[in-house]
Amino acid sequence: MGELVDGVSGLDRTRTLGRSPSLWPLLARGAVLSPFKRPRPGVTAPRTRLVLPGVRVDLGRLAAYERACGFGVGADELPPTYPHVLGFPAAMRLMSARTFPLPLLGLVHTSIGITQHRALTATGEYELAVSVDDLVPHRRGTEAVVTTEVRSRGELVWESRSTYLARHAVESAGARSAVEQAVAGRLRGRAAAAELKPLPVLAEWHLAEDVGRRYGAASGDRNPIHLYPLTARMFGFPRTVAHGMWTVARCLAEHGTPRAARVRAEFKAPVLLPGTVSYGARSSRFELRGADGGGRLHLTGEVLPLV
Repeated sequence: MGELVDGVSGLDRTRTLGRSPSLWPLLARGAVLSPFKRPRPGVTAPRTRLVLPGVRVDLGRLAAYERACGFGVGADELPPTYPHVLGFPAAMRLMSARTFPLPLLGLVHTSIGITQHRALTATGEYELAVSVDDLVPHRRGTEAVVTTEVRSRGELVWESRSTYLARHAVESAGARSAVEQAVAGRLRGRAAAAELKPLPVLAEWHLAEDVGRRYGAASGDRNPIHLYPLTARMFGFPRTVAHGMWTVARCLAEHGTPRAARVRAEFKAPVLLPGTVSYGARSSRFELRGADGGGRLHLTGEVLPLV
Protein backbone atom coordinates (compact mmCIF):
# COMPACT_ATOMS: atom_id res chain seq x y z
CA MET A 1 0.00 0.00 0.00
CA GLY A 2 3.04 2.29 0.02
CA GLU A 3 2.65 2.96 3.74
CA LEU A 4 5.09 4.28 6.32
CA VAL A 5 4.49 4.45 10.06
CA ASP A 6 5.42 7.97 11.20
CA GLY A 7 4.85 7.65 14.89
CA VAL A 8 3.36 5.61 17.69
CA SER A 9 2.45 7.17 21.01
CA GLY A 10 0.48 5.08 23.49
CA LEU A 11 -2.79 4.22 21.78
CA ASP A 12 -2.28 6.92 19.13
CA ARG A 13 -0.76 6.11 15.75
CA THR A 14 -0.03 8.31 12.77
CA ARG A 15 0.49 6.55 9.47
CA THR A 16 1.65 8.23 6.28
CA LEU A 17 0.29 6.72 3.08
CA GLY A 18 2.27 6.80 -0.14
CA ARG A 19 -0.90 7.02 -2.23
CA SER A 20 -4.65 7.11 -1.84
CA PRO A 21 -6.08 3.62 -1.11
CA SER A 22 -8.19 1.83 -3.72
CA LEU A 23 -11.83 1.74 -2.66
CA TRP A 24 -12.90 -1.61 -4.15
CA PRO A 25 -10.57 -3.78 -1.98
CA LEU A 26 -11.63 -1.79 1.09
CA LEU A 27 -15.32 -2.35 0.35
CA ALA A 28 -14.64 -6.05 -0.13
CA ARG A 29 -12.68 -6.31 3.11
CA GLY A 30 -15.35 -4.43 5.02
CA ALA A 31 -18.04 -6.72 3.61
CA VAL A 32 -16.12 -9.85 4.61
CA LEU A 33 -15.44 -8.63 8.16
CA SER A 34 -18.89 -7.13 8.83
CA PRO A 35 -20.66 -10.39 9.86
CA PHE A 36 -18.03 -10.93 12.56
CA LYS A 37 -18.53 -7.53 14.19
CA ARG A 38 -21.17 -7.13 16.88
CA PRO A 39 -21.82 -3.43 17.54
CA ARG A 40 -22.75 -2.70 21.13
CA PRO A 41 -22.73 0.22 23.59
CA GLY A 42 -19.37 1.15 25.07
CA VAL A 43 -17.09 0.25 22.16
CA THR A 44 -14.12 2.54 21.48
CA ALA A 45 -12.58 3.81 18.27
CA PRO A 46 -9.07 2.83 17.11
CA ARG A 47 -6.73 5.77 17.63
CA THR A 48 -5.18 5.82 14.16
CA ARG A 49 -4.62 8.92 12.02
CA LEU A 50 -3.91 8.48 8.32
CA VAL A 51 -1.95 11.21 6.54
CA LEU A 52 -1.74 11.54 2.77
CA PRO A 53 0.83 14.17 1.68
CA GLY A 54 1.40 15.63 -1.75
CA VAL A 55 -2.21 15.29 -2.93
CA ARG A 56 -2.97 16.82 -6.32
CA VAL A 57 -6.36 16.94 -8.00
CA ASP A 58 -6.98 14.94 -11.17
CA LEU A 59 -8.56 17.67 -13.30
CA GLY A 60 -10.39 15.18 -15.52
CA ARG A 61 -12.10 13.51 -12.56
CA LEU A 62 -12.83 16.92 -11.06
CA ALA A 63 -14.58 18.01 -14.27
CA ALA A 64 -16.66 14.80 -14.23
CA TYR A 65 -17.58 15.49 -10.60
CA GLU A 66 -18.57 19.06 -11.39
CA ARG A 67 -20.79 17.92 -14.25
CA ALA A 68 -22.41 15.17 -12.14
CA CYS A 69 -23.22 17.58 -9.29
CA GLY A 70 -24.19 20.69 -11.24
CA PHE A 71 -21.18 22.88 -10.50
CA GLY A 72 -19.59 25.05 -13.16
CA VAL A 73 -16.88 23.11 -14.97
CA GLY A 74 -13.37 24.50 -15.29
CA ALA A 75 -13.35 26.95 -12.37
CA ASP A 76 -10.02 27.28 -10.57
CA GLU A 77 -11.63 26.73 -7.15
CA LEU A 78 -12.68 23.33 -5.85
CA PRO A 79 -16.35 22.77 -4.97
CA PRO A 80 -16.70 22.87 -1.17
CA THR A 81 -17.60 19.15 -1.08
CA TYR A 82 -14.71 17.91 -3.22
CA PRO A 83 -12.13 17.55 -0.42
CA HIS A 84 -14.49 14.94 1.07
CA VAL A 85 -14.01 12.92 -2.13
CA LEU A 86 -10.23 13.20 -1.78
CA GLY A 87 -10.30 12.00 1.84
CA PHE A 88 -13.00 9.32 1.50
CA PRO A 89 -10.68 6.43 0.54
CA ALA A 90 -8.59 7.02 3.68
CA ALA A 91 -11.76 7.16 5.79
CA MET A 92 -12.89 3.89 4.24
CA ARG A 93 -9.53 2.35 5.08
CA LEU A 94 -10.10 3.13 8.74
CA MET A 95 -13.73 1.95 8.79
CA SER A 96 -13.01 -1.29 6.93
CA ALA A 97 -10.12 -2.24 9.24
CA ARG A 98 -10.32 -5.25 11.52
CA THR A 99 -9.80 -2.96 14.54
CA PHE A 100 -12.83 -0.79 13.70
CA PRO A 101 -15.62 -2.20 15.92
CA LEU A 102 -18.64 -1.32 13.74
CA PRO A 103 -19.63 -3.35 10.66
CA LEU A 104 -19.10 -1.49 7.40
CA LEU A 105 -22.19 -3.09 5.82
CA GLY A 106 -25.24 -1.16 6.96
CA LEU A 107 -23.25 1.86 8.13
CA VAL A 108 -25.34 4.96 7.29
CA HIS A 109 -23.91 8.44 6.65
CA THR A 110 -26.14 10.63 8.85
CA SER A 111 -24.53 14.08 8.76
CA ILE A 112 -21.60 16.17 7.60
CA GLY A 113 -20.25 19.49 8.81
CA ILE A 114 -17.72 21.34 6.64
CA THR A 115 -15.60 24.33 7.52
CA GLN A 116 -13.83 25.88 4.54
CA HIS A 117 -11.35 28.48 5.80
CA ARG A 118 -10.54 29.71 2.32
CA ALA A 119 -11.11 28.62 -1.26
CA LEU A 120 -8.98 25.70 -2.45
CA THR A 121 -7.45 25.94 -5.90
CA ALA A 122 -7.83 23.03 -8.30
CA THR A 123 -4.11 23.11 -9.11
CA GLY A 124 -2.84 23.24 -5.50
CA GLU A 125 -0.99 20.56 -3.56
CA TYR A 126 -2.45 19.45 -0.24
CA GLU A 127 -1.92 17.22 2.76
CA LEU A 128 -4.93 15.24 4.00
CA ALA A 129 -5.37 13.74 7.46
CA VAL A 130 -8.26 11.44 8.39
CA SER A 131 -9.17 9.89 11.73
CA VAL A 132 -12.06 8.32 13.62
CA ASP A 133 -12.30 10.74 16.52
CA ASP A 134 -15.00 9.07 18.58
CA LEU A 135 -17.80 6.54 18.81
CA VAL A 136 -20.86 8.10 20.43
CA PRO A 137 -24.19 6.62 21.61
CA HIS A 138 -27.23 7.23 19.42
CA ARG A 139 -30.88 6.42 20.14
CA ARG A 140 -30.70 3.83 17.34
CA GLY A 141 -27.18 2.50 17.93
CA THR A 142 -23.67 3.96 17.75
CA GLU A 143 -22.30 6.76 15.57
CA ALA A 144 -18.71 6.97 14.38
CA VAL A 145 -17.33 10.51 14.14
CA VAL A 146 -14.87 10.77 11.24
CA THR A 147 -12.83 13.94 10.72
CA THR A 148 -10.90 15.02 7.65
CA GLU A 149 -8.42 17.89 7.55
CA VAL A 150 -6.82 19.48 4.50
CA ARG A 151 -3.68 21.59 4.79
CA SER A 152 -1.81 23.72 2.30
CA ARG A 153 1.81 24.46 3.24
CA GLY A 154 0.96 23.66 6.85
CA GLU A 155 -2.14 25.90 6.96
CA LEU A 156 -5.49 24.29 7.77
CA VAL A 157 -7.71 25.29 4.84
CA TRP A 158 -10.60 22.81 5.02
CA GLU A 159 -12.01 20.39 7.60
CA SER A 160 -15.06 18.20 7.98
CA ARG A 161 -16.83 16.10 10.59
CA SER A 162 -18.99 13.23 9.36
CA THR A 163 -21.14 10.88 11.41
CA TYR A 164 -21.89 7.28 10.39
CA LEU A 165 -24.56 5.30 12.22
CA ALA A 166 -24.44 1.57 12.98
CA ARG A 167 -27.88 0.43 14.12
CA HIS A 168 -28.09 -2.01 17.01
CA ALA A 169 -30.06 -2.64 20.18
CA VAL A 170 -29.72 0.11 22.76
CA GLU A 171 -30.81 0.67 26.33
CA SER A 172 -34.60 0.51 26.52
CA ALA A 173 -36.55 3.68 27.18
CA GLY A 174 -37.88 2.15 30.39
CA ALA A 175 -34.40 2.04 31.85
CA ARG A 176 -33.82 5.75 31.25
CA SER A 177 -34.74 8.43 33.73
CA ALA A 178 -37.96 10.40 33.34
CA VAL A 179 -35.94 13.59 32.73
CA GLU A 180 -33.94 11.97 29.91
CA GLN A 181 -37.12 10.69 28.27
CA ALA A 182 -38.79 14.10 28.53
CA VAL A 183 -35.80 15.93 27.01
CA ALA A 184 -35.52 13.40 24.18
CA GLY A 185 -39.25 13.67 23.49
CA ARG A 186 -39.12 17.48 23.32
CA LEU A 187 -36.16 17.38 20.93
CA ARG A 188 -37.89 14.90 18.64
CA GLY A 189 -41.05 17.02 18.76
CA ARG A 190 -39.19 20.16 17.72
CA ALA A 191 -37.46 18.32 14.88
CA ALA A 192 -40.78 16.90 13.65
CA ALA A 193 -42.39 20.36 13.81
CA ALA A 194 -39.56 21.87 11.79
CA GLU A 195 -39.95 19.18 9.13
CA LEU A 196 -43.64 20.05 8.74
CA LYS A 197 -42.77 23.53 7.47
CA PRO A 198 -41.20 23.16 4.02
CA LEU A 199 -38.93 25.89 2.70
CA PRO A 200 -40.01 27.72 -0.47
CA VAL A 201 -39.49 25.44 -3.48
CA LEU A 202 -37.05 26.99 -5.94
CA ALA A 203 -36.44 24.08 -8.31
CA GLU A 204 -37.67 20.61 -9.18
CA TRP A 205 -35.18 18.00 -10.35
CA HIS A 206 -36.02 14.86 -12.31
CA LEU A 207 -33.27 12.41 -11.41
CA ALA A 208 -32.28 9.69 -13.87
CA GLU A 209 -31.61 6.11 -12.81
CA ASP A 210 -27.88 6.48 -13.63
CA VAL A 211 -27.16 9.41 -11.27
CA GLY A 212 -25.45 7.05 -8.82
CA ARG A 213 -23.27 5.49 -11.52
CA ARG A 214 -22.19 8.88 -12.87
CA TYR A 215 -21.39 10.20 -9.41
CA GLY A 216 -19.66 6.93 -8.49
CA ALA A 217 -17.43 7.12 -11.57
CA ALA A 218 -16.49 10.72 -10.75
CA SER A 219 -15.99 10.26 -6.99
CA GLY A 220 -14.75 6.66 -6.84
CA ASP A 221 -17.53 5.70 -4.42
CA ARG A 222 -19.03 2.67 -6.17
CA ASN A 223 -21.03 1.26 -3.30
CA PRO A 224 -23.39 -1.35 -4.85
CA ILE A 225 -26.53 0.35 -3.49
CA HIS A 226 -25.82 3.32 -5.77
CA LEU A 227 -25.16 1.44 -9.01
CA TYR A 228 -27.99 -0.81 -10.20
CA PRO A 229 -31.49 -1.80 -9.00
CA LEU A 230 -30.41 -5.43 -8.61
CA THR A 231 -27.41 -4.62 -6.40
CA ALA A 232 -29.50 -2.14 -4.40
CA ARG A 233 -32.17 -4.79 -3.75
CA MET A 234 -29.47 -7.10 -2.38
CA PHE A 235 -29.12 -4.59 0.48
CA GLY A 236 -32.84 -4.05 1.08
CA PHE A 237 -33.56 -1.05 -1.17
CA PRO A 238 -36.37 -1.25 -3.76
CA ARG A 239 -34.39 0.82 -6.29
CA THR A 240 -30.99 2.43 -6.77
CA VAL A 241 -30.13 5.01 -4.11
CA ALA A 242 -28.46 8.38 -4.76
CA HIS A 243 -25.27 9.10 -2.82
CA GLY A 244 -25.92 11.29 0.19
CA MET A 245 -22.87 13.41 -0.70
CA TRP A 246 -24.29 13.89 -4.20
CA THR A 247 -27.46 15.38 -2.70
CA VAL A 248 -25.39 17.79 -0.59
CA ALA A 249 -23.20 18.79 -3.51
CA ARG A 250 -26.17 19.27 -5.84
CA CYS A 251 -27.89 21.52 -3.29
CA LEU A 252 -24.74 23.57 -2.72
CA ALA A 253 -24.25 23.96 -6.46
CA GLU A 254 -27.74 25.50 -6.55
CA HIS A 255 -27.44 27.50 -3.32
CA GLY A 256 -23.91 28.84 -3.70
CA THR A 257 -21.21 28.93 -1.02
CA PRO A 258 -18.97 31.78 0.18
CA ARG A 259 -15.24 31.25 -0.30
CA ALA A 260 -14.95 30.88 3.48
CA ALA A 261 -17.97 29.12 4.95
CA ARG A 262 -19.47 26.64 7.36
CA VAL A 263 -21.78 24.02 5.89
CA ARG A 264 -23.96 21.61 7.85
CA ALA A 265 -26.17 18.92 6.33
CA GLU A 266 -28.20 16.07 7.78
CA PHE A 267 -29.38 13.08 5.78
CA LYS A 268 -32.98 12.22 6.65
CA ALA A 269 -34.08 9.61 4.09
CA PRO A 270 -32.56 8.02 0.98
CA VAL A 271 -33.35 9.41 -2.48
CA LEU A 272 -34.48 6.56 -4.74
CA LEU A 273 -33.63 6.61 -8.45
CA PRO A 274 -35.19 7.41 -10.79
CA GLY A 275 -37.28 9.99 -9.00
CA THR A 276 -38.30 13.62 -8.69
CA VAL A 277 -37.21 15.88 -5.84
CA SER A 278 -37.87 19.50 -4.96
CA TYR A 279 -35.10 21.83 -3.82
CA GLY A 280 -36.19 24.44 -1.28
CA ALA A 281 -34.22 27.28 0.27
CA ARG A 282 -34.59 30.42 2.33
CA SER A 283 -31.65 32.60 3.33
CA SER A 284 -28.91 30.30 4.68
CA ARG A 285 -31.06 27.14 4.87
CA PHE A 286 -31.79 24.57 2.18
CA GLU A 287 -33.53 21.23 1.93
CA LEU A 288 -34.42 18.44 -0.46
CA ARG A 289 -37.87 16.84 -0.43
CA GLY A 290 -39.67 14.27 -2.52
CA ALA A 291 -41.82 15.91 -5.18
CA ASP A 292 -43.75 12.79 -6.12
CA GLY A 293 -44.16 11.03 -2.78
CA GLY A 294 -45.85 13.44 -0.39
CA GLY A 295 -42.91 15.71 0.18
CA ARG A 296 -40.79 13.32 2.24
CA LEU A 297 -37.80 15.15 3.68
CA HIS A 298 -34.49 13.78 2.38
CA LEU A 299 -31.93 16.40 3.40
CA THR A 300 -31.66 19.56 5.48
CA GLY A 301 -28.72 21.94 5.45
CA GLU A 302 -27.35 25.38 6.15
CA VAL A 303 -24.58 27.54 4.73
CA LEU A 304 -23.08 30.33 6.83
CA PRO A 305 -20.22 32.70 5.99
CA LEU A 306 -17.12 32.04 8.08
CA VAL A 307 -16.29 35.14 10.09
